[in-house]
Amino acid sequence: MQKTLDQFAIGEQGIVTSVGGEGKIKRRLFDMGITPGAEVLLRKRAPLGDPLEITVRSYELSLRKTEAQCVTLRVADKTTAGVSSNE
Repeated sequence: MQKTLDQFAIGEQGIVTSVGGEGKIKRRLFDMGITPGAEVLLRKRAPLGDPLEITVRSYELSLRKTEAQCVTLRVADKTTAGVSSNE
């Protein structure tokens, strides 16, 4: 199943399939390591839903909701994702 990063639930994990957006936004996402094939984990969401905190390429990153809408991911299967539940 595919969905955009802003639609993820806390703790959900996926693999980037495409990065949309125009010009500066797309370039900024690529510069931050959000590229096709990268694994992404949604760690936190601010009380009003913006910004989101994700883990990508072993570091934490905060994204605006509008940026997260540009990132399409394939949702990882929970049985094979290896998500640690003791954080």
